[in-house]
Amino acid sequence: MPVRAPRICGCGHKVASGLCACEARAEANRPTARARGYDSKWDRERVAYLAAHPSCRRCGAPSKVVDHIVPHRGDRKLFWSRSNWQPLCTPCHSRAKQAQEKRAEEKRP
Repeated sequence: MPVRAPRICGCGHKVASGLCACEARAEANRPTARARGYDSKWDRERVAYLAAHPSCRRCGAPSKVVDHIVPHRGDRKLFWSRSNWQPLCTPCHSRAKQAQEKRAEEKRP
């Protein structure tokens, strides 16, 4: 069975598999999705939004994720602003969008 090559974490450490220690600490301190506002109201709004916007904005595949264009970082007004939402397929959200946000995070002071 092929083994994935090690990766370099954002902190500079070589990671053979799984999470780096810095990533594990960040994940442990992160509030749950429900605590961040992704509750039953969000679930209903997400389904309605995806029904109205069935295609990924990046590649045109069927959309599965409602993404916040500008990360809301707990700002409830920005969280619920539909003008800040975009439909994405899972690969576009998991790869391209997450990489984009990581680069932006690294540039923040």
